[in-house]
Amino acid sequence: MRGRPSGPAPFPSRAARLWRTLGAVFVVLVFVPPLLLLVSGSLTAPGQPPPPTPRLVPNPLSTDGYARAFELGGLGRATLNSLAVAAVAVPVSVLVAAWAGFALARISRRVTALVVAASLLALMAPATALLLPRFVVFRTLGLTDTLVPLIAPALLGASPLYVLIYYLAFRGLPADLYDTCRLADLTPVQTWWRFALPGVRPVTAGLTALSFILTWSNFLDPLVYVYDRDLFTLPLALRSLSVLDPTNFPVFLAGAVVATVPPVTVFMLAQRWFPHSDDSTGRLW
Repeated sequence: MRGRPSGPAPFPSRAARLWRTLGAVFVVLVFVPPLLLLVSGSLTAPGQPPPPTPRLVPNPLSTDGYARAFELGGLGRATLNSLAVAAVAVPVSVLVAAWAGFALARISRRVTALVVAASLLALMAPATALLLPRFVVFRTLGLTDTLVPLIAPALLGASPLYVLIYYLAFRGLPADLYDTCRLADLTPVQTWWRFALPGVRPVTAGLTALSFILTWSNFLDPLVYVYDRDLFTLPLALRSLSVLDPTNFPVFLAGAVVATVPPVTVFMLAQRWFPHSDDSTGRLW
């Protein structure tokens, strides 16, 4: 007879399951109505004054806002630029952060403590304080007005936070796993790829989704480094639509819907790698 799974169940009591359900209901009530109103507003015919009260189903329904958003704001090219930046920056940042986090988990504690302290200090520095030195570096290298400054931070793991999260995740793996790999004469890269990285798959999924959302919604860096309209990313293109008169609010909302769909899709796809609980057994699956 198989024994019960060791360790406490993630949701062992009815009260915990109730709180989980209430939390899900709260998230739905907070985020779903604005999304519905966003889609509803984008389907309103442009050129009409805003309705005095929000309407869930506009009358008449119209998709002209989407056509005019792509025409006036250049959303097609901007979307391709944003996808190109995310396609390179997201996997590179996650990969570099995973390497750095694994290295921190395997080196001496004294060096790890120094690196973690330096990472925490780096997190305390405001991002705006780094704009000027970074701009000087990219301007000296002749890389301004290109997409390179938007991708280059990925070579450093994008943020020290990613490295620290991976460090905690790799450190939480059983020590016997690393000892077994060492006895099997596996190299650090083989240990990382075959055993350590699959053991922190939910962390990878979460950081990938987070990195994509932050990269996709990045407005400040393109505003500083990109001047050519053909290189605008989606946030800059939306900014150009925000100056339209109030009667064209469906055009801006249509652009907002286009910008919202990819992050929501990525988050929904990443959820399949998150740990879930089977309430009948208390196991993670």
